Amino acid sequence: MDKNYTSTRNDKVKLSAKDAIKKGFADDGGLFVYPQLNSDISLKSLLSLNYQEIAQIILEKLLPGFSKEEIQTSIFDAYNDSFDTPTITPLVAVDDFYVLELFHGPTSAFKDIGLQILPQLMKKVLKPDNKVMILTATSGDTGKAALEGFKNLDQMGITVFYPYQGVSKVQQLQMETTNGNNTDITAIRGNFDDAQSNVKKIFNDKNFKQSLGNKVNLSSANSINIGRLIPQVVYYFASYVQLVNKHSIKLGQKVNFTVPTGNFGDVLAGFFAKQMGLPVNKFIVASNENNVLTRFFNTGIYDRNLPFHQTVAPSMDIQISSNFERLLYYESNQDTAYVKKLMDQLEQSGRYQVSDKVLTAIRDDFFCAYSTDDEIKSSINSVFKREHYLMDPHTAVGYKAMRDYQKTGDQTPNILLSTASPYKFVHAVSKAILDNPIDDDRLAMQQLQQFSNVAIPQNLIKVFDLPIRHRDVIEKNNMEDYIKSKIEEKFYDKNSSARN
Repeated sequence: MDKNYTSTRNDKVKLSAKDAIKKGFADDGGLFVYPQLNSDISLKSLLSLNYQEIAQIILEKLLPGFSKEEIQTSIFDAYNDSFDTPTITPLVAVDDFYVLELFHGPTSAFKDIGLQILPQLMKKVLKPDNKVMILTATSGDTGKAALEGFKNLDQMGITVFYPYQGVSKVQQLQMETTNGNNTDITAIRGNFDDAQSNVKKIFNDKNFKQSLGNKVNLSSANSINIGRLIPQVVYYFASYVQLVNKHSIKLGQKVNFTVPTGNFGDVLAGFFAKQMGLPVNKFIVASNENNVLTRFFNTGIYDRNLPFHQTVAPSMDIQISSNFERLLYYESNQDTAYVKKLMDQLEQSGRYQVSDKVLTAIRDDFFCAYSTDDEIKSSINSVFKREHYLMDPHTAVGYKAMRDYQKTGDQTPNILLSTASPYKFVHAVSKAILDNPIDDDRLAMQQLQQFSNVAIPQNLIKVFDLPIRHRDVIEKNNMEDYIKSKIEEKFYDKNSSARN
């Protein structure tokens, strides 16, 4: 069996899992994928295991080349004491569905699951004379989670780009107050797609990479890096195990997963789990008013040439869902030439249309719906009033899509992924359930807590008292120069010949 990773755009590419994580992004512009997703995992054997033990089994399957001990220490260092619950991703019954809470990590967002362990894996990859600059585009949550995971690590620096005035105030404060001797954060005058597209261009700029010398690599903490994406497969298995152990379903019974999505990484991890044997009936993909994916599912046409909307669910304000390329690879039977043709069309014209065969294959696994800002507020309000469960706006997007899907008559049990603490988006949540919400962020959190009796995560309480350390704002076309200056600062002594 071939245990190498390949590129979505060229199946002649062969890299080990370690090299794929180190590079982050394929030289041909594609994304790294593991062709051998089928697995012999026994679901019954998982029932007596905790989250970390399940992670060990999944990661050993998907990261060949890492030793059992390397994976074990990475899991321990990532999850042993950085989450506020030993379950890591607890499952909560709400009304006629279940909420998988993915926000119990150090930054109160689901990105913590992957970004606590990616730096630990990266440490196992780098040789003593290697240095790596992690480049990260964020629509809000990835940035802080990546900074928290990579800060103060030897041989590594991290540079985060986020859209100026395009994230919540709490998200911005989380990034601006980050300490660490290897962290840099800047806002760009543009949106998330601008940041992500420019990061990809920099990865593909051979002259730029050559100018850095042969001791400094660029890599990514976004879900385009397979090392960030693979750990997210674990919580799909872990949530299923919780349902079986609660006697809510029988072993082998199928479930649905509803996933709010922007960059398509979170739901793609679920698709990987299904390919590995998890009993999944349907993935319900939820978008906000930037509903490129919903239009695709209706028409088979992916078109990013649509008006960009700033919504109350800003982490989903994305029109280029990078990980969708990986789905096309699998649903086209790993036809890399076909995927390359579609991605070339997307680059050239901003759109592509898939074949009827591929669209049918995708629809067999996925359903997609979207939610407007008004519908988000209505969902937050109605679920809180009826069930006293407080959702953040992104989870509310998922809730509405889940209810839309249930109108098809499918009675399969539903698991809704909750991607962030409601306090990260305190104004949107407050406006949904309070008559007179307060404008000040800190006071708004306190008001919301008093009304809802839902505790504020400690990391969010403290953020208002931390000093602002990062205030940079740059033009989107200046990202390459910014990165180069930060690499010079961190890795090159002025009198050094480290490039050679």
